[in-house]
Amino acid sequence: MKGISTFLWFDDRALEAARFYVSVFPESRIIDSGQFEDARPGKEQSVTTVSFELSGRPFTAINGGPVFAFTPAISFVIACEDQAEVDYYWGQLCDGGQESRCGWLVDRFGVSWQVVPTALYELLAGDDPDGVSRATEAMLQMAKLDIATMQAAYDGR
Repeated sequence: MKGISTFLWFDDRALEAARFYVSVFPESRIIDSGQFEDARPGKEQSVTTVSFELSGRPFTAINGGPVFAFTPAISFVIACEDQAEVDYYWGQLCDGGQESRCGWLVDRFGVSWQVVPTALYELLAGDDPDGVSRATEAMLQMAKLDIATMQAAYDGR
């Protein structure tokens, strides 16, 4: 593997998380998983690492135990073309997770995501400073971002 890839540390749900993410994102697949035999009596093999791709980007997940936890300091941004995409990813990733503010959420595995319509970037870079301010204020009141509401705020409606 060349370049930069993402490595995710889970307590013990790496394979479950990889399977979930692969089911949510197009052009995604599990590539490989590594296992070890647990030396404790009565324990079977368990997955330690999972290599997978999400929308063609490489990821590796490890079951490393409860040494580290995810925080919102690192998040994944999903640039959505329209409200239907926002609604889809928001619904999938919030299932069992928790909504936050301004398009942020934490999924059931503790990973932070930003589900952001590309229209937001256009609104926040608009030529009307008052419209940008209104769109920003509207966004700050939302959990899941709503393009029509932000556009209406920008337009002063």
